[in-house]
Amino acid sequence: MAQAQRQESVPAARRRGERLEARVTAEQKALIEHAAALEGRSITDFVLASVQDAAKRAIAEHEVIQLSVRDSQAFVEALLNPREPDKRMQERVANYKALIGDH
Repeated sequence: MAQAQRQESVPAARRRGERLEARVTAEQKALIEHAAALEGRSITDFVLASVQDAAKRAIAEHEVIQLSVRDSQAFVEALLNPREPDKRMQERVANYKALIGDH
C-alpha cells in the first residue's frame, strides 16, 4: 500500500518503468558501491546518474563540432570566399555525373 502511495506522488515523467541490467565483476561492484557510499547515494542512483552523464557527453561529442579560433576563421573564409575547383575535382565531378547521372 505504501509503495502505491509513493508511486502516485511521483510525476509520470519521473517514474521508472524500464529496466536496465548489467553483469559486473566483483571488483567492479565493489568499486561502484564504494563510490556511491562516498557520495551518499544508492547504487542505483549513482549508476543511473553516471550512465546518464556519460551518455550526454557521448552524444555531445558526436553532435557538436568544436573548432579552434584558427579553424573557425578558415571555415568562415571558405564559406565566404570559396575556391574554384581544380582540374582534379572537375574530373571527379565529371566521372560522378557520368556514373550516377546529373539529377
